[in-house]
Amino acid sequence: MTIRIDVWLYGELAKYGGEQAKPGFANLYLELPEGATVADLLKKIQMPTEERGITFINGLLSAMPGVQPDLSHILQDGDRVAFFHLRSMWPFQYRHGASMIGELAQELSSREDKGIHHDYRHDSSG
Repeated sequence: MTIRIDVWLYGELAKYGGEQAKPGFANLYLELPEGATVADLLKKIQMPTEERGITFINGLLSAMPGVQPDLSHILQDGDRVAFFHLRSMWPFQYRHGASMIGELAQELSSREDKGIHHDYRHDSSG
């Protein structure tokens, strides 16, 4: 059985949209096997995880630069996944926090810095 995923690639990541790439974004509808993960999706579009910045699954924050616990997150049929490039600004509407998937919430709560950086140039975690 397969699942269908609505994928949005923003900024420089649009190049991974192939023929669907437009200036600044690409929108793909992809089929993956049931049980596929975010890592499987990245492999399908041939995008290295290190190139993505903030990531949302169905409007929930799932990853950000240096914190990517969503690689093993199992995708569901109809999920919408949005990948933003590394230089994307943090959306203003999330200035007071963002809803996030469980894997990211757990990862951030376990980190000493809680995932908050002022500068990622010296971040060696990815």
